[in-house]
Amino acid sequence: MADIFALTQQALAGMGVELVDVERAPMGLLRVTIDRPEGVRIEDCEQASKQLSRVYEVENIDYKRLEVGSPGVDRPLKNISDFIRFANERVELKLRAPVNNRKVFVGTLRAPEDATADDEGLEFGLELEPEGKSQQVEVLRFVFADVDRAKLNPVLDFKGKKR
Repeated sequence: MADIFALTQQALAGMGVELVDVERAPMGLLRVTIDRPEGVRIEDCEQASKQLSRVYEVENIDYKRLEVGSPGVDRPLKNISDFIRFANERVELKLRAPVNNRKVFVGTLRAPEDATADDEGLEFGLELEPEGKSQQVEVLRFVFADVDRAKLNPVLDFKGKKR
């Protein structure tokens, strides 16, 4: 799967989109998720699909259907650069090891001002949302290696707009 990810990333280079994920699903479905800072348009998906269809045919990648789409509002955070890019956003974080008997936390992601994606020991913070009547803000400190999975977790109003 790493080869398909690298091949897909190389094929999309120069198109102005970021590869988020490549997933093999049942019945021959190959699902590619892309993103752009301004948001993914249908034209981006169409262009990526055409490009990838050609590349996969040349490289003999076996699939029956190709699906290219955006990650949606609950975009997964897969690498250090995602954590830096989405600093100050509301996220849901699942840690590999429990902290105070909990693994899943929701709060505002914080990254150091001078953060770079090359720094593997970079310490992030998660400002936890106050529970109950407590108004004191707690900050959970962690490094990328502590994270099992993470995703954006915006609050949406009933009209579907981000608050």
